[in-house]
Amino acid sequence: QVQLVESGGGSVQAGGSLRLSCAASGLSFNRYSMAWFRQAPGKEREGVAVISAFGATRYATSVKGRFTISKDNAKNTLSLQIDSLNPEDTAMYYCAAGTGNVGLGPSEWHHWGQGTQVTVSS
Repeated sequence: QVQLVESGGGSVQAGGSLRLSCAASGLSFNRYSMAWFRQAPGKEREGVAVISAFGATRYATSVKGRFTISKDNAKNTLSLQIDSLNPEDTAMYYCAAGTGNVGLGPSEWHHWGQGTQVTVSS
């Protein structure tokens, strides 16, 4: 059974940084594409960053240059470094795992974590 557990969220002031982590189990981690999504209250879930099984990355335009996705296949861990946070980044952040040619659309992904909350104050 695939399990994804996020951590690292918290409350920070605008301009600050956070590093989110996702511990994965029950899957061949190095064969999966991984992604981070976020969902703010009253809004749809949106993809922010994807990393393929081969290490290729893709970012949403709104976060490019501020977010960095990475993965450690030896530790089955996905990370998201978030810099220059602003209040619009406030959301629940979710880790996802998938196979095939997956992108930033939530419906393309098979497995989800429970999320970690990021709150940014001005």
